[in-house]
Amino acid sequence: MNEKTDLRVIKTRNLLYNTLLDLLKDYPFEKIKVSDICNKAKINRSTFYSHYNDKYELMVDFMNNLKYSLVEQLEKNNYNYSLNTKEYYLEMIRLLLDYIEEKKQIYQFALVNNENSLLVEILENTIINDITNTIGKNKVAIPSDIISKFYVGGVVSIVVSWLKGNIKYSKKEILEYFSKLIPSDL
Repeated sequence: MNEKTDLRVIKTRNLLYNTLLDLLKDYPFEKIKVSDICNKAKINRSTFYSHYNDKYELMVDFMNNLKYSLVEQLEKNNYNYSLNTKEYYLEMIRLLLDYIEEKKQIYQFALVNNENSLLVEILENTIINDITNTIGKNKVAIPSDIISKFYVGGVVSIVVSWLKGNIKYSKKEILEYFSKLIPSDL
């Protein structure tokens, strides 16, 4: 049995993810120690170290899992090739907001309560890759990497503000505003 399918490994890693998330509610990541994670999870340090070298490796693994689930969510948009560019962007933003809303607590603890830019960077890079791969297939007047970075910067900024509670608009209202902001002839 390999590590990815071993139920004990999966359960232990999920326990460590959830424990880290629980600690992030109250403490910045930088203040959390491996011993805090082990004590809260009620596991031995040797168990922790059999899975991860340090808390940073745990955090990277946790973030990568979030990234892969976001990629899966965004791939739903790529199956609809009949969308024009504006429709593609709006659908991508809707999928992103649905995903963030579903995992809102995770993102709030990992992003809002901790000024760690790793999660923002993962969000941005994942969305930029999705856009660049999709738009790169079409002929557009502006290079796809410029378009994607321009729109992703705005979208991620609004999503972070929405998570922090600085934006009081509903998901539906945010999508309507993006619809007005994104030109039809992009």
